[in-house]
Amino acid sequence: MARFPSPRAIRTLHQFRRDPLTLLADLATRGDIVPFRAGPQAMLLINHPALIREVLVTHNRAFVKGRVLERAKRLLGEGLLTSEGELHLRQRRLIQPAFHRQRIAAYGEAMVAAAEARSARWNDGAVLDMSREMQAITLRVVGATLFSADTEADAAEVFAAMHDLVAMFDLAVLPLADWLMNLPLPPVRRFQAAKARLDTIIYRIIAERRANPVDRGDLLSMLLMAVDREGDGYRMTDTQLRDELLTIFLAGHETTANALAWALYLLAQHPAIAARLHAELDTVLGDRVPTVADLPALRYTEWLFAEALRLYPPAWLIGRRAIAPVTLGDVRVAPDTIVIMSPWLMHHDPRFFPDPYRCDPLRHTPEAQAARPKFAFFPFGGGPRNCIGEPFAWMEGVLVLATLAQRWRFCPIPDHPIALQTGITLRPRYGMPLQVALRLPVAGRA
Repeated sequence: MARFPSPRAIRTLHQFRRDPLTLLADLATRGDIVPFRAGPQAMLLINHPALIREVLVTHNRAFVKGRVLERAKRLLGEGLLTSEGELHLRQRRLIQPAFHRQRIAAYGEAMVAAAEARSARWNDGAVLDMSREMQAITLRVVGATLFSADTEADAAEVFAAMHDLVAMFDLAVLPLADWLMNLPLPPVRRFQAAKARLDTIIYRIIAERRANPVDRGDLLSMLLMAVDREGDGYRMTDTQLRDELLTIFLAGHETTANALAWALYLLAQHPAIAARLHAELDTVLGDRVPTVADLPALRYTEWLFAEALRLYPPAWLIGRRAIAPVTLGDVRVAPDTIVIMSPWLMHHDPRFFPDPYRCDPLRHTPEAQAARPKFAFFPFGGGPRNCIGEPFAWMEGVLVLATLAQRWRFCPIPDHPIALQTGITLRPRYGMPLQVALRLPVAGRA
């Protein structure tokens, strides 16, 4: 007989949807392994780096992605983010070369150009929503590096479709999504229309590339040429290409845009940190734009971006579903239990980050990193399913941040509420309006 959820389990499920960060913080006070129920679902919160390593690395084969990403297949299909088992291993083998450091180094110029082009539209003293500005920059970066120049003519339509998809993604992953998404609701129709628009563009680009298979130096060229030489010589079908492209498109612009918006917020809130960052940029770059070759010297810029990822991790919750019995610590985990790990919790744990809500980029020096467990800071996950685009995201974050902060100062807007919106990523609920103030004009740049 099915077990009816207890009143406490129903209250927990309601709180998880309404205010998950507070719920997670409350649960964490009970220990490092906390069993609980959310509605009918058996859950387990894991809240220590050693235990997180057990889930993501040591026992990774005993788990698959959680319910949210299983439901995300209605949008992303069988892309890297949602696929499992042998399909995921094969796809990762095929895609990995596209994200090798030598390959993505060629994309640095596109990242800087996107930040330059967008910020050239800013006026001294203007108040701008940095959430939207950063989305525009990262969308242009994804378009340039994934499809080369192919999306230029479709830029406005792609942006509108991506905006609708991101806005609707939270609905698509709700427990009742299978039922809700079959109803003729206006938001459902917008979601389906946006998905159809993106599919039309992506399949058209794939068809054009197959008809003229020239390596254009972008990610799509790499994926079209990819062959599984360790397996049976498999090449991706159009459907698989679509799934991977849309996954990269969505994940590659939404998460980095949020991280950059939070980084600019930190600059606006902490003048001393901004001054040190500006001093580094002036010393390393002078009056020229940053390049990939500058990355090793832009240490403080990187540490600030890392601190934004610590304080406001875009992937604030990671879920896994047990598919086999496994022991974590001294707790036996039954199949179908949902195990959750929260970068938000770990990144604010005073055991590993003293005074955890204080912004301090020096937490990310090599010495500071070596002094704490690896999974105390894991904004990109870990183990075999670690985010394949992590090197790309670090490069983009540092280069875009350097490009913008080299020329502009960012000032807070008094009394504007800053609240967290826990959707598929961690976003500023009310946007991120900041005032931009021109530093010194950079020679040779309009």
